[in-house]
Amino acid sequence: MTGVGGGSLMTPLLTLLFGIHPSVAVGTDLAFASVTKVAGTVAHRSRGTVRWDIVKRLSLGALPAAIATALILKYLGGISAEIGQVIRYSIAVSVLLTVIALLFRGKLQTWLNAHPERHLRGRNLTLATVFAGVVLGALVTMSSIGAGAVGATILVLLYPRLTPAEVAGTDIAYAVPLTAIAALGHWWLGSIDWSLLGSLLLGSVPGITLGSLAARAVPEKFLRGLLAVTLTSVAVKLIY
Repeated sequence: MTGVGGGSLMTPLLTLLFGIHPSVAVGTDLAFASVTKVAGTVAHRSRGTVRWDIVKRLSLGALPAAIATALILKYLGGISAEIGQVIRYSIAVSVLLTVIALLFRGKLQTWLNAHPERHLRGRNLTLATVFAGVVLGALVTMSSIGAGAVGATILVLLYPRLTPAEVAGTDIAYAVPLTAIAALGHWWLGSIDWSLLGSLLLGSVPGITLGSLAARAVPEKFLRGLLAVTLTSVAVKLIY
């Protein structure tokens, strides 16, 4: 319905509503995302709305960060209770970042378009993109959240001249290898529930259809506001 929020809501709901361990919720959601984002990448690629040069820069930072984060989780104990609590807090932080991205992305883009002298260029832009990939890679592997609204907002900040379709296509394309590698890391940690994954994939097909139909009837501004309020409530519940 909104283009964002699936990842941001999935992991918290699995944790809070169904009592799934945070590590298992993250790992299963990453496996789910790695499958579903492939279709989106194919669609955007066919329309020419993927900036592969930006995907490469983000991946240079995100993929090593995802591997390193998985190794750290393994070293610290994988799905122990203590690590589960750390992941729970990382989910809450990621959800709040998503809320900020939802509420202020448009204003940030407007401000950047009005101040072209603030745009990064050349080597500085490349380094900033790779660093953003590092942050997103760690964030996504820890919480399964960040590759959607947060990643798209970072793209808008770094590349304000991208069209909305290019932002969406590029954001989805780099997320495919990132979520796949992060999911492999969680499979290695033993934190993927395969039966749960099958149920999520089975439910996603009618969900996408219903959401597409509903999106035509409900104002986008209302949906994003509702999503922001819901995500904020979820983040508070995760912390307390």
